[in-house]
Amino acid sequence: MRTVKVGTRQSALALTQTGQVIEQLQQASDKYGIECRFELKKIVTRGDQILDVTLSKVGGKGLFVKEIEQALLDGEIDMAVHSMKDMPWERQPGLAIGATPKRVDPRDCLVTRGGIPLAELPQGARVGTSSLRRSSQLLAYRPDLSVEWIRGNIDSRIRKLETEGFDAVVLAAAGLHRMGWEERISDYVSPDICIPAVAQGALGIECRSDDPFILDLLGRINDGHSELAVKAERQLLGRLNGGCQIPIGAYAVIRQEGGSGSAVTLEMTAVVGSPDGRLLLKEWGQGTDPIALGNALADRLLEQGADRIIAELRG
Repeated sequence: MRTVKVGTRQSALALTQTGQVIEQLQQASDKYGIECRFELKKIVTRGDQILDVTLSKVGGKGLFVKEIEQALLDGEIDMAVHSMKDMPWERQPGLAIGATPKRVDPRDCLVTRGGIPLAELPQGARVGTSSLRRSSQLLAYRPDLSVEWIRGNIDSRIRKLETEGFDAVVLAAAGLHRMGWEERISDYVSPDICIPAVAQGALGIECRSDDPFILDLLGRINDGHSELAVKAERQLLGRLNGGCQIPIGAYAVIRQEGGSGSAVTLEMTAVVGSPDGRLLLKEWGQGTDPIALGNALADRLLEQGADRIIAELRG
């Protein structure tokens, strides 16, 4: 029986979603007669240590995965559970995404004092977020809002509604769903208002590319539709050379006519915006090839002037 060492960040959300993945893997191994047991290893990342500045000011690329990927390469762990939106576009040589389990709700959501929805927040309401993507799109929708940066785990950010006087905080709905905290959600933000982050709501299970046992095991919990949607979104991110310091969003959905096994079509909306929300560039497209779709939408955004926004922010 093989002991499979699973690496994860040590936040409550990371531990919860890793536990959920281990449960899926245990069920799959029992079903298919794969003899293994799982051992959890907590790893502190640089992103967990830097809490006094916004992610955009410290670069963002690999902040929550670098140390975990090094543990994989060093053989200290056999797989790692990541929030896919935290993963940089560039792949580390020798590593692979072995599975994308079924994606959960990719939308952003608001937790507000009194359960007030976004449209009814008072003029000048203080809204906390650490995301330039969120602040850009929210300010485009409600220029009167006072959007301020806020860091920490989801529980500490929610507490700041009281401790620091915020009227609302913006979070990924997926995190609250995974924690079983749906009742705390005051309002879901429609993608028509705020396009989610690339791969938001999806997990990426990473492993060494030369470990056939782990690759076979992870393949048992892969969700093909989620994998296709995430692949299209991440291809757009890579084409734009994006990261946390650029307000970029992408949201792909699968359309499948007919029953299981019939052809699928991807539909994707993408956005690049200025941090103040005064300029939002949006594109929509559809296709069957996620790589081609991601590239096509990225190129059309660049033709609209996304390259100038990106260059200015990098500068």
